[in-house]
Amino acid sequence: MRISAIAALAAAPALFLSAGAASAETISTHILDLARGVGGRDVPVTLAIRDENGGWRQLAAARTDENGRVRSFGDQITTRAATYKLTFDMSHYGEAGAQPFFPEIDVVFQVRDPSVHYHVPVVVSPYGYSTYRGN
Repeated sequence: MRISAIAALAAAPALFLSAGAASAETISTHILDLARGVGGRDVPVTLAIRDENGGWRQLAAARTDENGRVRSFGDQITTRAATYKLTFDMSHYGEAGAQPFFPEIDVVFQVRDPSVHYHVPVVVSPYGYSTYRGN
């Protein structure tokens, strides 16, 4: 019995690494509103991939949560080396009747290593935005 317990403990790190690798093949995002100092909640976001003809094919759609995050676009998405685009529909973000200067924000990025997680956030203010590769 002692040997089987040791074998189970020895296998545990392999199971942990395996589960981590499977969840690493993801793309996530969030919106941080600099003017308010909070996450941009309830914003529609689409994820698209560039096809072989140079056009865009939508893979998934989501809405940011109460903290402004899209943690996953779903288990059906398998990230591969390609060019992707996140589109943020900012047209109804903010106060009622808001008319944002940037009603739509497109962020185009490259996935070179599909085995790692890609977090692509957007920092917004009334008249500007910025993006970067997060972790």
